[in-house]
Amino acid sequence: MTNETTSTDGGGESFADLFGGDDRKVKEGEVVKGTVLLIDNDYIQVDIGFKSEGMVQSWEFMDEDGTLLVKAGDEVDVLVEDMEDEDGRIILSKEKADRLKVWDVIAEAFEAEEPVEGTIISRVKGGLSVDIGVKAFLPGSQVDLRPVRNLERLLGQKLDFKIIKFNKRRGNIVLSRRALLEREREDMRVTTLETLSQDQVVDGVIKNITDYGAFIDLGGIDGLLHVTDMSWGRVNHPSELFQVGDEIKVKVLKFDSDSERVSLGLKQIQPDPWVDASMRYPIGKRIEGKVVSLTDYGAFMELEPGIEGLVHVSEMSWTKRIKHPAKVVALGDACEAVVLDVDEVNRKISLGMKQTEPNPWSVIEQKYPLGTHVSGEIRNVTNFGIFVGLDEGIDGLVHVSDISWTEQIKHPSEKYNKGDVVEGVVLNIDRENEKFSLGIKQLSANPWEDLLKTYAVGTEITGEVTNVTDFGAFVRLQDGIEGLVYSSELSTERVENPADVVKVGEKVTAIVTKVDPVEQKISLSIRAVTDKEGRAAMKAAAEQESRSQTATLGDLLAEKLASASKDEE
Repeated sequence: MTNETTSTDGGGESFADLFGGDDRKVKEGEVVKGTVLLIDNDYIQVDIGFKSEGMVQSWEFMDEDGTLLVKAGDEVDVLVEDMEDEDGRIILSKEKADRLKVWDVIAEAFEAEEPVEGTIISRVKGGLSVDIGVKAFLPGSQVDLRPVRNLERLLGQKLDFKIIKFNKRRGNIVLSRRALLEREREDMRVTTLETLSQDQVVDGVIKNITDYGAFIDLGGIDGLLHVTDMSWGRVNHPSELFQVGDEIKVKVLKFDSDSERVSLGLKQIQPDPWVDASMRYPIGKRIEGKVVSLTDYGAFMELEPGIEGLVHVSEMSWTKRIKHPAKVVALGDACEAVVLDVDEVNRKISLGMKQTEPNPWSVIEQKYPLGTHVSGEIRNVTNFGIFVGLDEGIDGLVHVSDISWTEQIKHPSEKYNKGDVVEGVVLNIDRENEKFSLGIKQLSANPWEDLLKTYAVGTEITGEVTNVTDFGAFVRLQDGIEGLVYSSELSTERVENPADVVKVGEKVTAIVTKVDPVEQKISLSIRAVTDKEGRAAMKAAAEQESRSQTATLGDLLAEKLASASKDEE
């Protein structure tokens, strides 16, 4: 309240008399209690029990919106800033009084090791600045239990902190949130250890994610959720399913209280999709799935989460030889297939893609009866024949032996190139083994049927030596037709080296000793030209042509010798 003074005629009252004998001392920098007397736009009068009222700027008692927070008669704490300004007033400050009071509260919290509440206001070098009534420093290492990469995301958050360093004189305060979290975690760990058990379903928070799994905070204890226990389906990386901070329910698979190691499972609290899979995917059922993996031997298709089937490369096409499944499908493709087999015990399903279309080999015999003349482009040339394209994915093989009746072809590339168009005759179709045989020489009559008459056994011929080998000499009879004179038939004398007897380009006369139309071979003998008995045998062979088309001079001579032996007996 206001102290009233009364002037006397003597005018000699003492300082104490003027103020009712009040000898209370008020010092600058001291926080005192006072009572609000008058309020105006600029100042608020506060009675602090001294000779005159103190003045506080009005804004110090306003909130952020400019609303005045006090009224006349309210008791307030203020700091004495100046005992007497130029106008003889006592200058007070409510804001500075509050600051000093905060330091006292902070000092008490520090001594008692009690937490204080503060708001993170800015990022500073090495950490964060926190408003706990005064500014305090929160080092980056003390923000959380684990390093926080993005400190900016904490700005504006109101949290509890522990004061770990306090120096009022220097105005230095260092905080730690980590210390509180560690204490909380330890309390939670004790509780969790007392209650955790195997097969229990518990709540947890994703704490960390690795390539092989995720660590789950169960309350002071971390458990590992391995990637293989996350889902019945395929999981390439845990980050596909979770993010740090996600809350999930998991099942305790294993728990060792001594080592505090916990193995967790998520899929184990969900139904096993392989139960009754054979009922949902019976053999022959046409299904649709997504390609989730490719290997050298096939493609895995996901039919539902946790159920995958394998399409082997051999089951991708009826006609094409697939070297790698990537030639047919790609990851993520939606494809149709047919269930070929289901093994619930080993969790395997075999699928076929080619079975979604008719097998062209099942109608090939009707489309190409034996003897049918066909035409197609050569798709491949090998040492054993040429492959001729007929329908999509179906090639017919012309074996080297079916190219010509008369030519000795060492390699088909001597006559044909890839891309050439050729004609042929259907010789055989093996539907079971998916083989299609064609012949080119069968387009014309077999000349060997006439050669049996032209070069009958015993016929004398003259021809040019075309090749000399270790075992004999080849003699050209006509274009495309050669006969072979074995070493033993080159001379009546023993021949060690055929090249000593005949030369390439030399004209020789020989006798036909054997004609084999199946093997397309004609055997000749030069020795028989001068062998009277041999010529006689040839004549007999010609007369007995009906006996055998492949009768040999040796056979006839053997018969003659056997007959002579009987006559002598």
